[in-house]
Amino acid sequence: MPFAKKWAMFVALGAVLIALGFIACVDAISVTLASTIFIGILLIIAGAFQVAHAFAVREWGGVLFSALFGLLYIVAGGMIIEEPATGSVMITLFAAACFIVVGVMRSLMAIQYRSLPGWGIVLAGGLISLLVGLSLYFTLPWSGLWLIGTFVGVELITSGIGWLQFGLALRQSDVRPPISRL
Repeated sequence: MPFAKKWAMFVALGAVLIALGFIACVDAISVTLASTIFIGILLIIAGAFQVAHAFAVREWGGVLFSALFGLLYIVAGGMIIEEPATGSVMITLFAAACFIVVGVMRSLMAIQYRSLPGWGIVLAGGLISLLVGLSLYFTLPWSGLWLIGTFVGVELITSGIGWLQFGLALRQSDVRPPISRL
């Protein structure tokens, strides 16, 4: 592995991501609002491209719907940017609904297949998803202000731990060049 000599770069990346993750968790509300504004910007850009595409392919039968959906993206993006707190609440409401549906479906599947080994773990996972979804829903609008920022922070921390572990594993590995087979 020629990159094994650069193990410290992976460790450094991991450490930086972990630090940024903790910062994001500490200031989850700011990260949530910034992420929501970013999502609004992405919607506006996507809408503009969709409207431009609709007019570029006028002979296509779906031009009207394509242009209308593009305009809808632009309006939704503008509304999210104008009110990022409300936008984050709506995103959290969607996430809560997804957790609830997944939790119910997973729990029902586990009960249906309770004759299989490990069904209890699947049931526990389903019940946890259901509980998370209900908790998010019943704590709205407050959960909408911290959820996205917390998810970003947790993802940065777990990614950082992965890179840190990878770098330390490279450091301890045998870094001799591979033997060529002639």
